[in-house]
Amino acid sequence: MAFHRASKAKPKSARSRILLLAAAVTAIALLFLFSSLLSTTVSKANLLQRRQQQPFEKYLYWGTRIDCPGKHCGSCEGLGHQESSLRCALEEALFLGRTFVMPSRMCINPIHNKKGILHHSTNASSEELWDASSCAMDSLYDTELMSDTVPVILDNSKEWYRVLSTSMKLGARGVAHVEGVSRFELKENSRYSDLLLINRTASPLSWFMECKDRNNRSAIMLPYSFLPSMAAGKLRDAAEKIKALLGDYDAIHVRRGDKIKTRKDRFGVARSLHPHLDRDTRPEFMLCRIAKWVPPGRTLFIASNERTPGFFSPLSARYRLAYSSNYSHILDPLIENNYQLFMIERLIMMGGKTFIRTFKEDETDLSLTDDPKKNTKLWQIPVYNVDETC
Repeated sequence: MAFHRASKAKPKSARSRILLLAAAVTAIALLFLFSSLLSTTVSKANLLQRRQQQPFEKYLYWGTRIDCPGKHCGSCEGLGHQESSLRCALEEALFLGRTFVMPSRMCINPIHNKKGILHHSTNASSEELWDASSCAMDSLYDTELMSDTVPVILDNSKEWYRVLSTSMKLGARGVAHVEGVSRFELKENSRYSDLLLINRTASPLSWFMECKDRNNRSAIMLPYSFLPSMAAGKLRDAAEKIKALLGDYDAIHVRRGDKIKTRKDRFGVARSLHPHLDRDTRPEFMLCRIAKWVPPGRTLFIASNERTPGFFSPLSARYRLAYSSNYSHILDPLIENNYQLFMIERLIMMGGKTFIRTFKEDETDLSLTDDPKKNTKLWQIPVYNVDETC
């Protein structure tokens, strides 16, 4: 009997130890899980508390349209001009630590749009005419991506209507309409800095005139490349597809068209603001200029506003040429206007191993011409003789 009882006790003791071990493991696991949940809950509560403690966001508004109010309300400048103005407004919002209220549409200059402006009735209202000659801002730019650097909302968003409603309720503490006030005063003077909304009337010439100190490099808060890199997602996707098809390539932007126009002086002599540009952007001169930067046999992607068929064909003697028109199967279903097309081309050019611009934006840029990009107001006789030998 003793043996029989002993044989029963041993298994019972072993089972107890196993059960005890399992219970301990389970308890530890539950404790760890509870601790994690508690930590997460506390973190979320702290985050919510911090958000509740933070003051409400403050906003900066420059107008319903880029360069409007101002002399361009009834006209429309090109994409580059409008981007200069938009970048200026974004820089001020960044400087002031405010959310920028961005126009929800951008006007399209018909000169830069080969697809043309939509046909409209002569009886159309001013708003209908505006809609027909403009495009949605979010069809050009990724506002969420932009907000990682400078918070932005569109002026047709629910948030903007909420801001307007709140500012009216706050009265004098809600909004100030300012004109001729420097950004430094807007930031340092509590009369402005504590307000929910600053309604800025920018320079009547152009918005970018508020950033006249851009020649001071330390004053530049957003580089020239900022807005090009903020292209809408579908435009970036199209550019990536084309870049993948191009493989290893170089890129060149050739600005002709409006930039090579001349006018005659009182003696009937043709003059130009960019006297060397017409010469420097012709294929025979381009071959000489870019030879030191682009070896023979390379794929060369060309973006240009030159409309003469086959104009750049002489370059094919040394390079494999590619244009956006070679990828119409990607672009045609997507492109609604030339602003979108150029934004895609710009992304492609920025992705080239070597990128040659028409004009220099920075001192380190490679360029086809040494003429300054900025309008000098000095009309000169165009130059066509060769300054250097290849």
